[in-house]
Amino acid sequence: TGDKPMPVGGDVAPPQTITRVEPLYTDVARQAHIQGVVIIETIIDRQGNVTDARVLKGLPLGLEQSALDAIKRWKFHPGTYGGQPVPVIFRLTVNFKLQ
Repeated sequence: TGDKPMPVGGDVAPPQTITRVEPLYTDVARQAHIQGVVIIETIIDRQGNVTDARVLKGLPLGLEQSALDAIKRWKFHPGTYGGQPVPVIFRLTVNFKLQ
């Protein structure tokens, strides 16, 4: 398969989250009462690191960037194919909910 990231599904098992870093709620977003989800497509390498990330569905007022900054610090058990770690394309959802 080389190093081309594989989509999760079928024989490709998804990565499992080990460490999750919560994103920071920006003050402006909190004051504007912005809530919702940011959906990010990531590439998670064989070591379980997020090596690439792009926003598929965002939120305004800095929340998109906050979500990106947070998930780049997440750590995973890598996705596997035939029991071997492989780089995978994986979608993550970050929820922003006011307390």
